[in-house]
Amino acid sequence: MVFFFRKTAKVDKKLPDTLKDDYAEIMSIFKRCDANNDGRLSWEEVKAGFQQLQSRWPAYRTQRAFHMADKNGDGFISEAELDQLVKYAVEWHSAKRKN
Repeated sequence: MVFFFRKTAKVDKKLPDTLKDDYAEIMSIFKRCDANNDGRLSWEEVKAGFQQLQSRWPAYRTQRAFHMADKNGDGFISEAELDQLVKYAVEWHSAKRKN
């Protein structure tokens, strides 16, 4: 299977208040998904986060999130990379609500 990824624009640090609320909520969801409390998120833990966000295709969202957030390619989302993961999830979640 071939996946094509588009580069997304960087999310501005000055988020509207509704997105700031979404950002904080989604950040807490992913932090709670760290089942083994090792400070990094595995594939399954990220997928569980997207399931909690009621994604129709959580495995696809997880793949996209790893492509965008896992900068060092170790297969985990570290604390430093968590910001990029949450920005992607906020972007997707806000687009989902518009539809």
